[in-house]
Amino acid sequence: MRTRTRYARNGEVSLAYEVYGRGDRDILVTFGWVGSFQSVWENPEHARWLERLATLGRVIVWDKRGTGLSDRVPPERLPTMEERMDDLRAVMDAAGSERAVLVGISEGSSLSILCAATYPDRCESLVLVGGFARLVRADDYPFGPTREASDAFAREVGANWGDNADRLLKLWAPSVADDSAAKEDWNRWMVMGASPAAAVAWLEMAAQIDVRSALHAITQPTLVIHREDDVIMPIANGRYLAEHIPGARFAPLPGTDHLWWIDGNDILDEIEAFLTGTPARREPDRLLATVMFTDIVDSTRRAAEVGDARWRRLAERHDSIVRRELDRFRGREVKTLGDGFLATFDGPGRAIRCASAIRSGVEDLGLGLRAGLHTGECEVLGDDIGGLAVNIGARVGAKAEAGEVLVSQTVRDLVAGSGFAFADRGEHELKGVPGLWRLYAVGSAAQ
Repeated sequence: MRTRTRYARNGEVSLAYEVYGRGDRDILVTFGWVGSFQSVWENPEHARWLERLATLGRVIVWDKRGTGLSDRVPPERLPTMEERMDDLRAVMDAAGSERAVLVGISEGSSLSILCAATYPDRCESLVLVGGFARLVRADDYPFGPTREASDAFAREVGANWGDNADRLLKLWAPSVADDSAAKEDWNRWMVMGASPAAAVAWLEMAAQIDVRSALHAITQPTLVIHREDDVIMPIANGRYLAEHIPGARFAPLPGTDHLWWIDGNDILDEIEAFLTGTPARREPDRLLATVMFTDIVDSTRRAAEVGDARWRRLAERHDSIVRRELDRFRGREVKTLGDGFLATFDGPGRAIRCASAIRSGVEDLGLGLRAGLHTGECEVLGDDIGGLAVNIGARVGAKAEAGEVLVSQTVRDLVAGSGFAFADRGEHELKGVPGLWRLYAVGSAAQ
């Protein structure tokens, strides 16, 4: 969906922007702090967030002066709010947008607020995500850090820029703070957004922002979205905006993350309902995956034979073997099902090897295990999965005999040439699934 980068000019300053999507409605997104749209497209989750936003209109993203692909400016000469408003209007003019929905995210909310109040003819409506009217604490605004704490934090960020990614991610997105991919994406977002000195200068400038006097002048429909347990920007900031902007709609959402693209579909749901006047009707997230179902054969009989205590020990060792092999072959445990597991893989070859390894490990315990594999499009339902591919995988597993790894023809065809040995088990009807399905048993060579 990405288009080529263009530049708008405000005097001597060049401002990078891109336009993508289409529709009668223009949506201009202003990111917070020092982010850059260049790094967005290298982050699959963030890119999907913006791509879904484009289903609601023509989206304009831009890098603020001094950040990203826009002209860098000396940290001691960051723009005033008036200059920044001129920058925003220059981008709109260059993109051919007379009027737009202004989406202000985090620190970008203050600029969007001022533009909506100052140039009401250029703003159709206003959406504020994780925003604030003032960053630091005051006698009549007890929500933020003290100025001293804010300055100390800015100095620490500058001293550890890039290397400080992990600590900052724990503040901006605690739910993914231990995720290695999220750390890489966050580090890229920072270092592509600004130099260390510029990042510090932007934090110091943000500490001076106070747009409270402009709130009462906003006449456009306004949506304020805020995470209830946002660590870096407490929800009191969002509530203040909603209470002081006439007629604003407040949408508190569960979660701790300030980064809007982390599990951000609920934010997009609110934006879609606000802009269209109807509840969001988004399709479930989907992915292509190989589904694996495993099951201990005759588990009830075996438990009766060996007794509860020994069976419990056997079951625990079985679970340990399954999880060890899932980790080894990059499988994801979805859930346990009685005496078996449901897991997914990003490749059918790894799924076959994992199932075969589990089969061998469980046989050493004196247990018979059967497994069923199918590759298809799955619906992502939070931590769970659903859809026809999951149903097919379950039915394939049910057809397997003790000690057998059974796969659909789809799986066999996808690993053609990989050296796996298969035995044709003929065509079968799978309960609840249309048509006849040819199934194959995996030979011992797959181990």
